[in-house]
Amino acid sequence: MKKIYKIRQIRKKREKIIEGTLQELIDYFGYTLEIGNSWNNKINMNPKTIKTFMSNLIKSYEEKEGACFERTYIELVEG
Repeated sequence: MKKIYKIRQIRKKREKIIEGTLQELIDYFGYTLEIGNSWNNKINMNPKTIKTFMSNLIKSYEEKEGACFERTYIELVEG
């Protein structure tokens, strides 16, 4: 049985919960990871653990929204 993770995404004062296995989350956030990797090639587009996935996703959003006033906030929901 594969582990299901929940990620809370807050963007422009709207909250959204995304659920899925690690691979489903990589697929869902694939474009953001790709943008982050295009600006910073140290960002791994295919991480092996949820911890490295979250780290790379946060870095990708930092690269993507570097000059934005309202940034996207991402966190792993425990439970």
